[in-house]
Amino acid sequence: MKYEAISNSLFIKNRKKFMAAMKPKSLAVFNSNDIFTTGADTSLPFHQHRNIFYLSGVDQEESILVLFPEAQNKAHRELLFVKETNDHIAIWEGEKLNKVRATEVSGIASIHWLSDFDRLFRELMAEVQTVYLDTNEHYRQAVEMETREDRFIKKTKAKYPAHQWERSYPILEQLRGVKEAEEIDLIQKACAITNQGFRRILGFVKPGVMEYEIEAEFSHEFLRNRSRGFAYTPIIASGHNACVLHYIENNKSCKDGDMLLLDVGAEYANYSSDMTRTIPVNGKFTARQKAVYQAVQRVKDEATKLLVPGTMWDAYHLEVGKMMTAELLGLGLLDKADVQNESADWPAYKKYFMHGTSHHMGLDTHDYGALKTPMQSNMVYTVEPGIYIPAENLGIRLEDDVVIQDKGEPFNLMADIPVDVEEIEDLMNR
Repeated sequence: MKYEAISNSLFIKNRKKFMAAMKPKSLAVFNSNDIFTTGADTSLPFHQHRNIFYLSGVDQEESILVLFPEAQNKAHRELLFVKETNDHIAIWEGEKLNKVRATEVSGIASIHWLSDFDRLFRELMAEVQTVYLDTNEHYRQAVEMETREDRFIKKTKAKYPAHQWERSYPILEQLRGVKEAEEIDLIQKACAITNQGFRRILGFVKPGVMEYEIEAEFSHEFLRNRSRGFAYTPIIASGHNACVLHYIENNKSCKDGDMLLLDVGAEYANYSSDMTRTIPVNGKFTARQKAVYQAVQRVKDEATKLLVPGTMWDAYHLEVGKMMTAELLGLGLLDKADVQNESADWPAYKKYFMHGTSHHMGLDTHDYGALKTPMQSNMVYTVEPGIYIPAENLGIRLEDDVVIQDKGEPFNLMADIPVDVEEIEDLMNR
């Protein structure tokens, strides 16, 4: 892995929290992701399933974690199965986890080769009544393929039909939504790498540069700082492209007088950062661009102040909607009649700001986290208002990643990333 080693104390804590929430006489199973092929003998780079990583730190394919806190044999209370390595694999694929190294990474004493799984699992199933399965229930999930976890669930339910089944997701939604200090440090590292990438391109962007050239500059800076690369597919959107919320082609020329929206974030140790900045291609804001930009910035700053313990998700977004409505009235994009006649289901401001303001951040860019209970300290959220005016070929979004604190305003993990108009113009014109 490119990233520096993470203390296994983080994963030990995470497992203890998960096991404390399990029902009596139960075990939980977590599988690694597949390696996905693209045809013939080519495969995509491996990305570990976030849940097994969260609980073990193991960042390797064909791994299985079993948690069984009441196992009669104490050695069976935490079990990690990894693919058996040998000299042939080391030559062709590189170093894989051996049993000693797997313990160092995870803090789990009982390491077994994957070939032992079926035999040991059958023995454990004789002791339990309930099995926790790792289903994907994220509110944004849209997975159509059958995963390694899906195949395991199908096989296990068919082989052990008399057992009871529980879902790991409700537990993990609560746990992963509230970060440990070590996790916040890793997200901060990802944000710091993103900062370096943004500062790099501020001196690079000029009229005529291609969007994909800017993407390449970010990629270069991310990789040279131990990141695997982008935490998500980057959006490098100039001019009208910035009004397409999920524009990812990044293949147009940046024109003099246009604004350039950059929604990018570095990954570090499987943790995401998520930044958006919008800059003038020629290094100088027009009066109109500045007015819209600063309206978005004011909403971002005020919305951030609302992210405190006890805030409810739905109420937060209603308040942000009021802030945006006021700014759009000030810009002349809405009038009082628009607001008076608006629909409760689609308020007037949604014409120019049609997406949500915040989402949980962490191992996934849109991370696990409760949305129907009050916000808690050590939750990490994005704050990302925007105004999109297709008729003016102008789209502006600003986004930071912040940590909710016990008291006071959230801690901005992106406080060092330039955002003020004057600083951006200064850095672009040096």
